[in-house]
Amino acid sequence: MNELDFIKSHINENLKIFEDKFRDSMKSSVPLLEKITTYIVKRKGKQIRPMFVFLAAKTGGEINESTYRAAALIELLHTATLVHDDVVDDSNERRGFFSVNALWKNKIAVLIGDYLLSRGLLLSLDNDDFHLLKIVSHAVREMSEGELLQIEKARKLDITEETYFEIIRKKTAVLIEACCSCGIASVSQNKEWISKMAEFGSHTGIAFQLKDDLFDFGNNTEIGKPTGIDIKEKKMTLPLIFSLNSSTSYDKRRIINMVKNHHDDPAVVAEIIQFVYDKNGIAYAEKKMFEYRDLALKSLNHFSNSGPKEALEKLVHYSINRTK
Repeated sequence: MNELDFIKSHINENLKIFEDKFRDSMKSSVPLLEKITTYIVKRKGKQIRPMFVFLAAKTGGEINESTYRAAALIELLHTATLVHDDVVDDSNERRGFFSVNALWKNKIAVLIGDYLLSRGLLLSLDNDDFHLLKIVSHAVREMSEGELLQIEKARKLDITEETYFEIIRKKTAVLIEACCSCGIASVSQNKEWISKMAEFGSHTGIAFQLKDDLFDFGNNTEIGKPTGIDIKEKKMTLPLIFSLNSSTSYDKRRIINMVKNHHDDPAVVAEIIQFVYDKNGIAYAEKKMFEYRDLALKSLNHFSNSGPKEALEKLVHYSINRTK
């Protein structure tokens, strides 16, 4: 049994039930909507977000109908943001499949995103899950702010380490935080538990994003050749930010100019990646990733030992040990 299978073993039945409930939550009498939402359901990923919801719930209590609605709410609102993101980014592919906008054009994609958003809101309101809606609405607001902050900073490339962590907390970590908060809030009103589980989700999300950022710089033993996609998109991630801050003002200006004006040149991208290795930017980002892993595990110490808690711990390790 691999690591992900062990993690899922505690909630396999819940995930199967969730799939049906999630599909039902998107149902419509409009044939075009049915066709598109069926397509969306079929290309689901590893179900990491529902896993966090269910394991967090089981760490503090027993999964109930509110837990399933929490998982569906997060998936509906998150899927809505992804559909809209693909329109904004003019992206034709997601997870190896054609994006909604690639198949049905931008106007329909935007309307699909709006529809999913409304279904999520109604799912909560119709069942008086106001506490869950508040958590997820806060997350969506933060995610939007994170995206806009990153766009703003990409123009000047003046991102500090502090700003970088603010961006990834808002863009990535806040969603994992919402999964964990909603999971435990669906089974308990214990404010301290909800706070600790939110803390756990946030730290795990930051470690997860640091791992993603490290993928861009490659590793011969694990993930093959570096991709440099972030550099090509002028995204300033921690390995590069640290390396620039460890450089002379001349080198800093030179590298920033390369990122700003020559990011499409493969030779330039390769030179920037080598610069990051030379300045120990990879080692520094890895150190930070392990620090956030440890903070996440420390947050779980507040809960009694159990199979679901152990699975959450393994989910943290999986987040930083994965190879894609």
